[in-house]
Amino acid sequence: MPEKKKIPDLSVVVPVHNEAENIDPLIREIRSALDPVLHYELIYVDDGSSDDTLARLKRVAAGFERLRIMRHENCCGQSTALWTGVAAARGDWIATLDGDGQNDPSDILRLRDFLLSPESPPGLTLVCGHRKNRQDTALKKLSSRIANGIRARLLKDDTPDTGCGLKLFSKEAFLRLPYFDHMHRFLPALILRSGGKVCSVTVNHRPRVRGQSHYGVGNRLWVGITDLLGVIWLQRRMRHPSIMEEKHLEN
Repeated sequence: MPEKKKIPDLSVVVPVHNEAENIDPLIREIRSALDPVLHYELIYVDDGSSDDTLARLKRVAAGFERLRIMRHENCCGQSTALWTGVAAARGDWIATLDGDGQNDPSDILRLRDFLLSPESPPGLTLVCGHRKNRQDTALKKLSSRIANGIRARLLKDDTPDTGCGLKLFSKEAFLRLPYFDHMHRFLPALILRSGGKVCSVTVNHRPRVRGQSHYGVGNRLWVGITDLLGVIWLQRRMRHPSIMEEKHLEN
């Protein structure tokens, strides 16, 4: 019988769309940060890229057995790519980061250290990165600040930076959440709605040096209004009953 593979300590999921120039340098950084300290797997989800993203992933995978490649034939969006990667993961805990190189892979360990720290709250389900020193254009920072402010006020998700790609969460808890397009933007609120606990940790943020951003004011703020109303609807209809098993006397 073939030997059963050991369950990884962590599954790292990276959704990408047309990020060919960032594949090799980011994977080198991930390996440099995690190889010495963790038994992990790395799952890249190519969301229907039209450039050389898939070819470059295959070249890296030929010499790196921890790398797994999932591919969408068509572009389905970041939330769907994220769900594909999490569903395929072998680990019980998932770390995510954006594929554009702006997240620092070494911060994955910072989130994990916080999760395992005695000071972390019991039952912690999601640790979010908080980019206090954003390295983006003024327009992108403004649109994110507005979007985060609106979400925080209406959803009360107690998370200053829901758009940060660096997150660490329970696979089981994630797969129990209601799935919809753009759900990744509301992950803290959805986790809280399900009874989980959420904390934020300050992380590094870097300017984009390769490729082009896929986000702007239109798909960062205005497109999310319908989704925001939907999450409010979900929150109002969630109940957390206190369940007790009734014991019956035996005859």
